[in-house]
Amino acid sequence: MSAAHTPEAKLVVVDDEPNIRELLATSLRFAGFEVHAAADGQGALQLVRDLEPDLVVLDVMLPDLDGFTVTRRMRETGRHTPVVFLTAKDDTQDKVQGLTVGGDDYVTKPFSLEEVVARIRAVLRRTNTAPTDDDAVMRVGDLELDEDSHEVRRAGIEVDLSPTEFKLLRYLMLNAGRVLSKAQILDHVWQYDWGGDANIVESYISYLRRKIDNVTPPGAAGPLPALIHTKRGIGYLLRAPQAR
Repeated sequence: MSAAHTPEAKLVVVDDEPNIRELLATSLRFAGFEVHAAADGQGALQLVRDLEPDLVVLDVMLPDLDGFTVTRRMRETGRHTPVVFLTAKDDTQDKVQGLTVGGDDYVTKPFSLEEVVARIRAVLRRTNTAPTDDDAVMRVGDLELDEDSHEVRRAGIEVDLSPTEFKLLRYLMLNAGRVLSKAQILDHVWQYDWGGDANIVESYISYLRRKIDNVTPPGAAGPLPALIHTKRGIGYLLRAPQAR
């Protein structure tokens, strides 16, 4: 089988429960991935440094460092490796915290292996998509997104975004002035072809707003005008402020 010679992607799987770790590693190898496993947070950080994987499947509850701390340390060292969290309970707070520290998706235990594979492939698709625009810099009002350097600026002030936040903002900017439904955003940003949780869209929009619409330039009396707007019952849109 050709997949055995050319893996679809290089993954690091982190879980302190040996049976889950082995089941995931074996199943993901069978699905065509190269898989390396770790049992704790320090082991995960070491593997990420040594192997530079394409994606990390990371349990939230680990014996030394929790998954959120592992992700935060990765981001602090400039590593934007996508992360899919494994969470033991269907806890909204866990999900929100995971997105806040730079995670890209989450799977709740007990999970189906098909769902894990689908989520991994969806995250890889959206984080590996190459820019197709001739001009790598997109602009809407005073908001700038540079696809080559993966940088975002609002009124010249740099805004730090996770890979998925970046992809969401890019999609909103490509459709500036147009209302996008949760289903459209889920399909284009998360690329779920099996149906995903629309609540993740609300969470990401909320955190993107905190970063994009909460920028106060030096010397200004307050934050800049909001760019991201909600159309109740319809969806979301990004537009430049109206000139007065």
